[in-house]
Amino acid sequence: MQSQTKIFSRLVGDYMRPAQIVIPAQTSVGEMLGYMAGASTTSALITDSDGRLLGLITEQDVARRIALRCDGNEPVSSVMTTPVEAVRSDDFLYRAIVRMRRFKWRHMPVVDNDERPVGEILLNDAMAVAAEQTIHQIDLVAREGDVDGLREVKAAQVEIATQLLRDHVPAPEIQGLITDINQGIHRRIVDAQLAAMAKEGWGAPPVPFTLLIMGSGGRGENFLMPDQDNGFILDDYDDERHGDIDPFFIELAERMTRDLNTVGFPFCNGYVMATNPLWRKTRSQWREQLNIWGRRRSTIAVQLADIFYDFAWGYGRTSFARELRREANAMLHKNPAYLQAIEAELYEYGVALGWFGRFITETGKDGKKEHKGKINLKHAGTLPLVGSIRLLALREGIEETATLKRIGALHAAGVLGDNEADYLRGAFNHITFLLLRQQLSDYRHDRKVGNHVHPNQLTKREKDILVDSLKAIVALKERVHGEFTGDIF
Repeated sequence: MQSQTKIFSRLVGDYMRPAQIVIPAQTSVGEMLGYMAGASTTSALITDSDGRLLGLITEQDVARRIALRCDGNEPVSSVMTTPVEAVRSDDFLYRAIVRMRRFKWRHMPVVDNDERPVGEILLNDAMAVAAEQTIHQIDLVAREGDVDGLREVKAAQVEIATQLLRDHVPAPEIQGLITDINQGIHRRIVDAQLAAMAKEGWGAPPVPFTLLIMGSGGRGENFLMPDQDNGFILDDYDDERHGDIDPFFIELAERMTRDLNTVGFPFCNGYVMATNPLWRKTRSQWREQLNIWGRRRSTIAVQLADIFYDFAWGYGRTSFARELRREANAMLHKNPAYLQAIEAELYEYGVALGWFGRFITETGKDGKKEHKGKINLKHAGTLPLVGSIRLLALREGIEETATLKRIGALHAAGVLGDNEADYLRGAFNHITFLLLRQQLSDYRHDRKVGNHVHPNQLTKREKDILVDSLKAIVALKERVHGEFTGDIF
């Protein structure tokens, strides 16, 4: 029997129903009531001139608001509920369950990445997928509360990941779930600290802002214990307001990073955090920063690209993150030499495969004898694979950040052939599986969770697949090196 924990790998899009009534904001109330009666539905979705979700009207609105106040000629925009809580079709199903149960809703609109309605999800449909014993786990990973409560969320995350791996859910899908839970923790911490700051007299944020999550979190590829890689985008403001505005976001950044560290996201050793002014900038300052990186191509700027170019929205204004993505891609288009510099840095990372298909393992000479004989599958496996695919995607202007999605987009664009794309997908799936299995074992046995796997712990088949995977990464790395250095010479 299939474990009900698999609900954590299900997506909203797999269970949503078509939206029965989607109408523009200028539609009259009378017309809308006619549509609702004809369709025998209890709600209507209202859109703006660009087709984006703007509001919602339910049967409660009809009974409480429209029946008493309207003659039928008013536009629906005057009586709709706005703003509207919605989920995306590629969101995890458990998130829709959490939000509908929390707010006692029977259904929610479903939108695409451009905020256009594509359907609706019904609570009854979603709950039918979840066994009764699963609801406790769903509530646990979405719980509100202090940092002690969020520690419990991290513990539940490990339990769910363990069960999903036993259920043979592909490791990248489990990484996606881990990342989703982690991003939820980020948002709850920011919400809690903003509320606390307001009570303490700081007031509301003085300008709109966005939390960026970078590195593996931006790609949706977190393992169990990722460190912090975050930053802020602030809306532009006049220079004379800096003394009032920046202290607010310094305080928020310090509180956020402190709580994240307490919950289980260690401080970043490279100081890639919103507490660092380099990662806390206004929209125009970010634009200028990109131009500086493109012009100077210093070693530090090149090294930062490994983390920065995988950024994703984490909290606040989504439009700021989309704007930064467009500007980052535009900078690369104007400065191809910057990508070449990134490739030169990436090329220094080796792959854990030597002559005759033998694994290159740690010698223990760096003082870490506990790693002797093991393979660092992050530094000598996923890092060169993820980095090489990132370079090709950035060169082609592909905005996806997840490695498998980048491989798919590169394949669709003809950059990767059928066999090459297939081998690289397989390599990513296999290596992430080995890493995740090892980390879960480390966690269960109260060892430091890391990235080292001993070849003797692998079956013969797993070793053979790993050899083929590393060969595919070597071939990709050499291909990318040839293409990028060829542009120079």
